Amino acid sequence: MTLTDWPRSAAEPDPDSASPAAASGTPKPVSQTPGSVSETAAFISEPESGTGTKPSSARLTGTQKWTAGAIVAAALALAGIGLYLSFEHVAQFAFTKLRFGSLGKGQLFAVGVDVGIMVMIAVDLLMAWLKRPISWIRYPVWLLTGATVVLNAASGAPAGAWKLLDYVAAGAHGVVPVLFITVVELGRTAIDRVVRPEQAERDSIPWLRWVLAPVATARIFRRMRLWGVTSYPEMIRRDQELIAYEQWLKRKYDGDISQASEDELLPMKMAPYGYTVEQALAMPDEQEQAAQERAEEAERRRLDAETRSEVAKAESEAERLRAKGRVELVQAEVDGQTGQARAHARAQVSAAERAAELEQQALDNAVVAEARAREAEAERKAAQERKAAAAADLEAAELERQAAQKRKEAAEADRVAEAEAQAIETQAIAEARKAAAEADRAAAETEKTAAETRRAAAEADRKKAEEERLKAVALADIARSQKEAAEAERAAAETRQAAAEIERRAVEIEDAAKLTPRERAVRKVARMAFAAGAVFVGLEADGIYRELCRVVSIADVQREVDVSSTDTASKYRQEAVALIADGYRPQQ
Repeated sequence: MTLTDWPRSAAEPDPDSASPAAASGTPKPVSQTPGSVSETAAFISEPESGTGTKPSSARLTGTQKWTAGAIVAAALALAGIGLYLSFEHVAQFAFTKLRFGSLGKGQLFAVGVDVGIMVMIAVDLLMAWLKRPISWIRYPVWLLTGATVVLNAASGAPAGAWKLLDYVAAGAHGVVPVLFITVVELGRTAIDRVVRPEQAERDSIPWLRWVLAPVATARIFRRMRLWGVTSYPEMIRRDQELIAYEQWLKRKYDGDISQASEDELLPMKMAPYGYTVEQALAMPDEQEQAAQERAEEAERRRLDAETRSEVAKAESEAERLRAKGRVELVQAEVDGQTGQARAHARAQVSAAERAAELEQQALDNAVVAEARAREAEAERKAAQERKAAAAADLEAAELERQAAQKRKEAAEADRVAEAEAQAIETQAIAEARKAAAEADRAAAETEKTAAETRRAAAEADRKKAEEERLKAVALADIARSQKEAAEAERAAAETRQAAAEIERRAVEIEDAAKLTPRERAVRKVARMAFAAGAVFVGLEADGIYRELCRVVSIADVQREVDVSSTDTASKYRQEAVALIADGYRPQQ
């Protein structure tokens, strides 16, 4: 280590962070520059402790290991002797003087103190062996050992006045514990040097300096401990450099160093804080350089911030253009969907008008066919009735002919009978008369049958007349029905035309409002409900929903808005209910 190296700490800090000046990137130490100040310490000798600063990295030989084992055995023997010597004295003293109540409790007290000391010593040595030393644990060991020494010494105190031999006896009680603690500290230091050979060793200050210059030596000792300077020669060189620099200032200003500038006085001011002369003199330049670097860093951060701001603006503009492109794309899609919906609506209107015309033609054809069927049926019934009447006339004529034949036969029989009666009045004449009477009776029956036949014919004529009348009434009803059907079809055609006009006007309104296809579908469902005759006046949402479901089914919604999902159709109905509840009417 040179005179102008950075102050070293016990933890061996990085040179770039060991002192306040290092934060700004201090240049290399100036001790390499030739000068008389750094050459004044060449005569300083090594410390009297004889310890070097370069630890040995060689492994223990077999002999060294046997020697270490013997030392450990001797230390354990020394510990056993110390425990044996102090145990009885401390136990007896605790029982008689410290009021422990019984000798057993005094023995437990002595065992507890000795075991506590041994446990803490074992933990201290173990942690040093594991390269994790606990520095504060030695102080409780020292305290308990001192308590043991005091108790041992007190146990040997005389009852009366103290003599010289009494002091010697009391001191003899503390020799073994002090010796044991010394051996333990020596073992701890040895273990630490073995397991941590890279650890810098702290030089000791020669005792002769303490005797010759106690105040200056105490100041050097304080600075070494405060600022982690482990090398005593290094500390001497720093002190000599400071003294030489102060003498140089006195020569420069004729003994009055108060005339020196603040920068020139920095070595004296910063020496208590571990700075060398070169480090203190370099502080202003280093601080200016650090300030310049901070300003440069601030400027760089400002430029970086401006660059980031410009990049952010460019990215924002690019994002805005991308968003605008997406909006235009969506607008084009909406316009395309709107055109499709408009064409679809116009096609639906044309289809509705064509369907109305076809329905009108079909209705006309159906009415004409029905009228013709009714006329054919009436003519068929009239023909059947005429046929039945002709058959009845034929039967009546046949009966008239048979009756005439019977009358002719009866007249002939009467004539014969009268001739025979005139001729002879015989039994045969009587029988002939009887036969004639029978013939008259049969003729009367035939006449009666003919009368019944004529009555049936008259009834048939009456029924025919009634049928003719009913046929006329039916024809009148058919004509009236045809007229009413024509009126109804005309009203239906007008209704469909009005609905088509409403649909067209609604499509134009939706086009102007630029509605989405879903909104168009919902409005169409609402118009379907109004077209079906639904009445929503004075109804709440539930009533509107029930009324709409009554007149518009899910199948109707699927067919009209061209969707296959029943769930989508149901949602369209629900949204149509909300639209109607908000006051929507087809004329809007």
